[in-house]
Amino acid sequence: MRINLLLVVLFLSACQSNNQADLKKQVEVFSWWTSGSEAAALESVLETYRALYPDVEVVNASIAGGGGSAARPVLQTRLIGGIPPDTWQTHHGAELMGQYVAPGFAASLKDLYAAEGWHELFSPSLIDMISNDGEPYLVVLNLHRSNTLWYNKPVLTEYGFSIGESLDIDELFEILEQLNTTDVSPMCMGDTGIWATGIMFENTLLGTIGPDRYLGLWNGTTSFMDTDVMEAIRIYDRLLDYLNSDHAALSWDQAADKMASGDCVFYSMGDWAYGEFIRDGLQENIDFGWVAHPGSDGIHLLVTDGFTMAKDAPNPQETLNMLRVMGDRVVQEDFNLLKGSICARNDCDRSRFGPYLQWAMDEYAKGVAVPTVIHGSAAPADFQQALNDALTDFVVRRNKEAFAKTLANEAKVSGFGS
Repeated sequence: MRINLLLVVLFLSACQSNNQADLKKQVEVFSWWTSGSEAAALESVLETYRALYPDVEVVNASIAGGGGSAARPVLQTRLIGGIPPDTWQTHHGAELMGQYVAPGFAASLKDLYAAEGWHELFSPSLIDMISNDGEPYLVVLNLHRSNTLWYNKPVLTEYGFSIGESLDIDELFEILEQLNTTDVSPMCMGDTGIWATGIMFENTLLGTIGPDRYLGLWNGTTSFMDTDVMEAIRIYDRLLDYLNSDHAALSWDQAADKMASGDCVFYSMGDWAYGEFIRDGLQENIDFGWVAHPGSDGIHLLVTDGFTMAKDAPNPQETLNMLRVMGDRVVQEDFNLLKGSICARNDCDRSRFGPYLQWAMDEYAKGVAVPTVIHGSAAPADFQQALNDALTDFVVRRNKEAFAKTLANEAKVSGFGS
């Protein structure tokens, strides 16, 4: 009897402890930031929140997989099942509007923007990118430039090459061909996630056909079968010949580490790679350099990262406080210094940032910003998935005509193809 009574007491005590734990305030932040620089950047935000709200448990629900390739399917399942995280990472444009706002998963942040005065601190064009019927649905933490070509400066110097302020595609191929006779891989890649080689394709596409015709791909005025698009596919196909042989076994950040160590030389990748270089201890303009991906000078292929609020957030007040922290000026400065991006706010202290990020600020301010398809802003999710599938097939088969036809057909299916 005593043993049974003891068991009952222990059971009731455990239930009471669990109930108390269940009553503890918390906020769940869902993202795909798990690489070294990404995790550190996110943690800087969460640490600020914890300091301001010590009685709230912060649940960092990050799922590994660059670009959200693994996280988004999990998120969709949770949203459809009615168990949303309080806030989740997403990109502006088609991804935000098509996957979260239109189905009614995301809550309007109109009152938060008004209370914080953010309409004066975020550019009108940026607010327009994240708004529906005049109401914003995203707190943007950072702005990335996707069309950057990085290079290992000491290796290029060792082989007698010097890069100026820009590089055209013929100059790049000339260098790649000469590097191909050395012990280093001319181009870096880590495409365990196909989106990474997709970045190189998207950068090549933009640099070949220009911003107007690139935008035309998403409104039906440019066909994927056009001569210039076929030329971009040909150039991309040729770039694939210079990749490191282990590219399929590496993640995007492992490829960045490979460039940092001098095992490969050029890397066509968004400036989240910058965060990895800095984390690896590299010095700007000494250990690594950068130019716009050939042909894309004056164009900013824009990737935004921001956080929503679930329409039925389990912890609404805690979520609003988290979003308020994310929109803070100093928080954005601290975050972007680690992440390798520039602030979404227009009043950040420029002097805190190094040469590359100051260059990115200038390029964004004076350049033409266009949306990324690889990161979900330019086209619907179905086309983004079809592009990833087509890229997977192309990297293996290298059939340029079939690749273009597939994209043209999928664009028509998605309702914007010509």
